[in-house]
Amino acid sequence: MPTVILVRHGRSAANTSGTLAGRTPGVKLDEIGRQQAEVVAQRLAELPLAAIVTSPLDRCKQTAAAIAKHHPELRPATDRRLTECGYGDWTGQQLSTLMKDPLWPVVQQHPSAVTFPNGESMRAMQQRAVDAVRAHDAALANSHGDGALWVAVSHGDVIKAIVADALAQHLDTFQRIVVDTATTTIITYTKTRPFLVRLNDSGSELASLVPKPQPKSRRAKKQTSDAVVGGR
Repeated sequence: MPTVILVRHGRSAANTSGTLAGRTPGVKLDEIGRQQAEVVAQRLAELPLAAIVTSPLDRCKQTAAAIAKHHPELRPATDRRLTECGYGDWTGQQLSTLMKDPLWPVVQQHPSAVTFPNGESMRAMQQRAVDAVRAHDAALANSHGDGALWVAVSHGDVIKAIVADALAQHLDTFQRIVVDTATTTIITYTKTRPFLVRLNDSGSELASLVPKPQPKSRRAKKQTSDAVVGGR
């Protein structure tokens, strides 16, 4: 039952200028974003991470590099499936301008119907991102065991789409989910269902994610995908 810690990159200049950065090359973390990346890196420092995987865009790679400084045994791997949505002609434009586009209300209310002009569909974005997480999850389960913890650094819309899938929600509901910069969103995948453990978390302790070793004399528990009834 590996656990993925989804980290949204720290703040960039595009976040504060009201620009849709998308896949624009060279968009880096601003001073606040670099501080945010270090804070989330400190929160993850004590966890026995099995891997760090990142979107290929600079703002994510910078965030992943900050995390990796506390895990010198790990080298961040790049996965294009975790990259930002391909916004096509919308890339680089001001959000205030895009809000007047006839496509804007569709993005807000019916994103599963959206294909950005000369860009990607939101359904395709969700599919390739979920495929990436599940593929890495399965590989790490084989190499590091079911208790593996790993980090995937990505983007707001991408993480929201992964969360919607984990909750078995239609993509058209994903705009109800909030994922701020430099937050952690944590999902544990089991054989029959994912569990959303944390969402948009910027301050809680993470040590409880580390699997507790079972005494040798105790019979090992059989792994289960059942939810707890009545709470923990």
